[in-house]
Amino acid sequence: MEVRKRMLGFGANKFSERQPIGTSAQTDKDYKEPPPAPLFEPGELSSWSFYRAGIAEFIATFLFLYISVLTVMGVVKSPTKCGTVGIQGIAWAFGGMIFALVYCTAGISGGHINPAVTFGLLLARKLSLTRAVFYMVMQCLGAICGAGVVKGFMGKNEFNTLGGGANSVAHGYTKGSGLGAEIVGTFVLVYTVFSATDAKRSARDSHVPILAPLPIGFAVFLVHLATIPITGTGINPARSLGAAIIYNKDHAWNDHWIFWVGPFIGAALAAIYHVIVIRAIPFKSRS
Repeated sequence: MEVRKRMLGFGANKFSERQPIGTSAQTDKDYKEPPPAPLFEPGELSSWSFYRAGIAEFIATFLFLYISVLTVMGVVKSPTKCGTVGIQGIAWAFGGMIFALVYCTAGISGGHINPAVTFGLLLARKLSLTRAVFYMVMQCLGAICGAGVVKGFMGKNEFNTLGGGANSVAHGYTKGSGLGAEIVGTFVLVYTVFSATDAKRSARDSHVPILAPLPIGFAVFLVHLATIPITGTGINPARSLGAAIIYNKDHAWNDHWIFWVGPFIGAALAAIYHVIVIRAIPFKSRS
């Protein structure tokens, strides 16, 4: 009888209990969350990598505005949208450029290319306040230069006639509608950024292999499809600022606050959701 008990005990403990599938499986946390970034890190100011990252953000935002605004100009210039790439083409231009540029700059600066993304990552303590402010300044300067080059190529008169690619709330929509569209659109983008760049994906039993720039670019594409008819789609304050400064007409400035307030609120909501919900989920790594 004693031997039988020992055999039963051995059989019960020989194999560990099967781990349940799904979120119920995520009970053992063996991934150590990186410490929050300090608000101010003086050592960054003496590091070449800090300035190299800022230059990368400048160049990326410059190229982003150059391609995207030129695409918008081409669509607006045509008397019939059937002869152009249309709204779908504009959305692909924005989403495709973000995909390419995030892929190129992710290893240098993180590939933000958007003050709203930088703001969301700052609130989640993914980077210091020093770096965030520096990134935002370089992004805005790059956007201004990118839109300026487009104006130089097209000529002042034609550029101004076609609206300069500036964002504004379309006729038939209220400012509240435009603000709401920007908040939700930016939430989609920044939420995708947090999910696609989650370091826990490599430390858990995940069946979703992922290339981070792809879902980020696709999110930009989808948001543009939805909101181009409402606001022309901002979701990027640097993009809106660059076009508005170079175009510099009342039409561009009347609703400009929407393209800062909306994206920053959307980014803040995405950061809060990430910290409260996503970061709180424990994960078990693949053994």
